[in-house]
Amino acid sequence: MTNREFFNSIIALESVPADVKAHAENEIAKLDARNAKRASTPSKTQVANAPLIEAVREYLTTATEPMCSAEIATALEMTSNKVAALLKNIEVEVSEKTYNKRKVKAYALAK
Repeated sequence: MTNREFFNSIIALESVPADVKAHAENEIAKLDARNAKRASTPSKTQVANAPLIEAVREYLTTATEPMCSAEIATALEMTSNKVAALLKNIEVEVSEKTYNKRKVKAYALAK
């Protein structure tokens, strides 16, 4: 049971005094405020990835054809897995291409 569920169940009880219900409502308001602050503040990882996302986006703007994550990673000196994760934050068109005798996903900026 989470704190929110606990406080909501206290509020729902009819035999609980009004001051206890008021305290539970106040605690729910505090939870909402804390969650709103967390949602509006970027995490350390988001802050660290912001310049990397821009680098991938700029590289894709100069690309003449769709590129796979391995090609982008080699050009930008990152790992292929990191590039694939960063591409989820960019609006890209996904297609297939052959790279090293395998079919892989290729990415181009969405138009």
